[in-house]
Amino acid sequence: MQVIETALPGVLIIIPARFGDERGFFSESWNKARMAEAGVTTEFVQDNHSLSSAVGTVRGLHYQSPPHAQAKLVRCGRGRIFDVAVDVRRGSPTYGQWIGEELSFENGKQLLIPAGFLHGFSTRAPESEIIYKCSDYYAPECDGAVRFDCPEIGIDWGLEGAPLLSAKDAAAPTLADWTSPFTFGETA
Repeated sequence: MQVIETALPGVLIIIPARFGDERGFFSESWNKARMAEAGVTTEFVQDNHSLSSAVGTVRGLHYQSPPHAQAKLVRCGRGRIFDVAVDVRRGSPTYGQWIGEELSFENGKQLLIPAGFLHGFSTRAPESEIIYKCSDYYAPECDGAVRFDCPEIGIDWGLEGAPLLSAKDAAAPTLADWTSPFTFGETA
């Protein structure tokens, strides 16, 4: 397993080993003991699986606020996505900065996104499936979003044409019109 640090402290690219032969491959996508050896001690309590049918679907930028803030471990089970994390911890030296990574079935990469970061993705292949672990249970009263095309963040999604958005995501506020519930240095 490879663990790669990104420009945003705490956001990690994790690449599990794949063992293959003529039948296909086997990969261990999560192992608590091995992750702890790599310094990742996040406890996950829920797994989610979503399908986005069309290329150019954008989901995000989402968060779940305290007291139910979530860290996520995201991977692409089929297809290809551009996965994004944005630091929104008030007082953070990287506040408002983002990183993006292509996750696909082929590359097997995963993105670990700590609590205090927005998360979103765009699909780059049809019928893309996203599988992710969460460190807290879904709490609808803590669910929120920031505009995917927020000018203060400036994410280059690599989209060709208009994105396919949910009503919630289309109506989300920009960073300037939103007050972050996260503070740098506080744990979720």
